[in-house]
Amino acid sequence: MSTLRLDPRHVRRVLSSAGLHARHSLSQNFLADVEVLERILAVAAPRPGGRVLEIGPGLGFLTGGLLAGGAAVTAVELDSGLAAYLREAFADELERGRLRLVEGDALDQDLVRLVEPPYDVVANLPYHITSPVLHRLLGGPPRAERLVLMVQREVGERIAAAPGEMSYLSVFVQYHARARVAFRVPREAFEPAPKVESAVLVLEPYAADDRLDAAAEDQLWRLVQAGFRERRKMLHNVLRRQLPVDAARVDAALAQVGIAPDRRPQTLAVGEWIALSEALGPVPGGR
Repeated sequence: MSTLRLDPRHVRRVLSSAGLHARHSLSQNFLADVEVLERILAVAAPRPGGRVLEIGPGLGFLTGGLLAGGAAVTAVELDSGLAAYLREAFADELERGRLRLVEGDALDQDLVRLVEPPYDVVANLPYHITSPVLHRLLGGPPRAERLVLMVQREVGERIAAAPGEMSYLSVFVQYHARARVAFRVPREAFEPAPKVESAVLVLEPYAADDRLDAAAEDQLWRLVQAGFRERRKMLHNVLRRQLPVDAARVDAALAQVGIAPDRRPQTLAVGEWIALSEALGPVPGGR
């Protein structure tokens, strides 16, 4: 059992003593439940000598746990007040080189090159930057070996969804990585409590040789984006409207890969999108 004292009152006290407050404009909700913290650390499994990229360290509770597990941590923090607090709270670790603090917006960083591979990512992501951060972390090498991310529950479940509940983000993430929701996190585990529940999402990227080449990937994403512009419509109608190709070509490609024309985009698995892209062939830049 951890001896760390962590609850909403403690979080408020720490913020007050540092002259800080949760900033709604930055979607700041600080983890305030030691059991949830321990579960995240158990999933993240930091190891001696391992390298971890942490996005949004906040008050450093997760940072401390990662360091205690022996990991070398590079933490990216946007809030200058929190960055100053972290520099004081982790002065020894910073001096010894076990912690590197990058002050700035994660979306302005070349995230996949902040830490020498192999590395893991552990983050409590502000909800409004989840999608762009995932595109930066997965869209190009060197990718992390593993990502353990606190995200909005609905987003996490959609990312890990099976065919039938897919979205563009589901297809993008599942093309690059195995995805699963490790556990849900209640609103009360944060201070202040957000309006929605959270979930811990685990992503395990595939090897680089499992991916298409750059031109084929570009073709794939053009097709998937076109499909999800009308995700609840029948696929053959959507693609006829959204792609600059004739209806006969769309129907022939669907028939070639065995996809019924009345299927909806959210029902297609990643492999079906890839097969359809290959059958359809090169498509000029669409809308």
